[in-house]
Amino acid sequence: MKKENRLRKNHDFQKIINSKNSVVSKYLVIYYRENNLSKLRVGISVSKKFINAVGRNKLRRQVRSIMDELSIYNMGFDIVLILRKPFINNDFLFQKQSIKKLMQRIT
Repeated sequence: MKKENRLRKNHDFQKIINSKNSVVSKYLVIYYRENNLSKLRVGISVSKKFINAVGRNKLRRQVRSIMDELSIYNMGFDIVLILRKPFINNDFLFQKQSIKKLMQRIT
């Protein structure tokens, strides 16, 4: 995922979460909001309660890799992915399927 497709600032996360458009599953929550750009921007959040810093960074890298494989960067949305504890305990293929299912519900 290119750096221009990432969300980092807290106020960007809060704008998207406060828009209250969401798709929810047992494994993760996706908040989304339309932007005026022709590209998808993604922010990833993992709670400190679930796993240490090394594990959080590993999960973020995996999610960015999954988003690259889905190749959906031409959507005009800002998205915040909030990972839940059951998501953390599953393997990569299951994580990919769960993200793919929720992304299909957005479009």
